[in-house]
Amino acid sequence: MRLTITTNVSVDGVMQGLGGPGEDRRGGFERGGWALPLFDGEGETYLSEIYGRADAFLFGRRTFEIFAASWGTWADPGDSLIWTALNSRPKYVASATLTDPAWADTTVLAGDVAAIRELKARPGGELQVHGSGELARWLLANDLVDELTLLTYPVVVGQGTRLFPDDGPDAALELADARAFANGITAHVYRPAGRPQYATN
Repeated sequence: MRLTITTNVSVDGVMQGLGGPGEDRRGGFERGGWALPLFDGEGETYLSEIYGRADAFLFGRRTFEIFAASWGTWADPGDSLIWTALNSRPKYVASATLTDPAWADTTVLAGDVAAIRELKARPGGELQVHGSGELARWLLANDLVDELTLLTYPVVVGQGTRLFPDDGPDAALELADARAFANGITAHVYRPAGRPQYATN
């Protein structure tokens, strides 16, 4: 399977608490729910299509618990590609501490390179990671990512956990696709391309 990451970020790179005011208040974060008012129309359709093509999902523990408490408990709305995909496809959680996931069809994996490579080697089309910032950074650092989609929302949040910290490994990215939606959200699809080139003089 191809391992793809899809993450919603603000212009200043924040990914924390995008869905609701109480979703993730770690570190005193008080500006949750910044993405939801913009999540409609073309952006929603685009993201729904991404979920619809998943063969399986891979989560970090924190994002898994957020999704399990929302998408995993909501009744079937009957017309949501996202709900259908999340509740009908296999889910994997990279965690050393989670032992009894409550969401059906969920398997806990050891969060190491060998376990993820073994999962990628299974038959299928696309293994998707959504959110899961810590896991996403680790996957990129270990050359396990085939594609990265960033949905950037036209808002500066000003606080909160960012997808990429101030200090971390570097990576060159090749642009595979780019779109802009009427509400200001942009979608950029990248493929890892080794180390960046730096000017030498």
